[in-house]
Amino acid sequence: MTLPETLAAHHLAILGGFHPTAEDAVPAGTQTLLLIGPAEPGFWAHLTAQPEWQDDQPDPIDRWSRRVIGRIACDLGAKALFPFGGPPYHPFYTWALRTGRIWDSPIRLLVSADQGLMVSFRGALALKSRIDIPAQTPRPCDTCPAPCRDACPAQALTGDGYDVPACHSFLDTDQGTPCMTMGCATRRACPVSQAYARLPEQSAYHMRRFHKTDGVSR
Repeated sequence: MTLPETLAAHHLAILGGFHPTAEDAVPAGTQTLLLIGPAEPGFWAHLTAQPEWQDDQPDPIDRWSRRVIGRIACDLGAKALFPFGGPPYHPFYTWALRTGRIWDSPIRLLVSADQGLMVSFRGALALKSRIDIPAQTPRPCDTCPAPCRDACPAQALTGDGYDVPACHSFLDTDQGTPCMTMGCATRRACPVSQAYARLPEQSAYHMRRFHKTDGVSR
């Protein structure tokens, strides 16, 4: 079974990769770094059926990611790296920009040609061998009218950066309910995001985690 096929069995995919240089802050001996993230449709249904989701313990998504991507890494003789659980904290944002498939958007959030502003990572594989990487793709923002610039109802996400306190304050109001139940309005405004099959309940879960409104530790 190929690596893409192995990942697909867990509703994961290679979102991009690159061949590191000494400046890329990867483990010694890494010849190829692959960024791994959810593959839709079907990721959320698959994830919520897993043991980590069912055991009522904290951080089910992170624990599932460690188990699944960690096992794949072991089978490949590679090292699994994660965007959570540091220190050390790995520079996933910088790594993403190295792939030629994921870019800095007009509002500074990462954007991909496949997932738009919904792009996210569950981990990375640091391989000791140099393998072919996914081809670069055009930056979708270059031909987009950028509705994301004006989509944030709290004016918290702009080209100047992210005003996190303003975002949280807005989410505490009735006007913030659509963001809490369907996901960030700015991410949803991206035309590529709208074509990506991410379920509203997945976005709502992450919004609750971000805003800490449900009292659930997981």
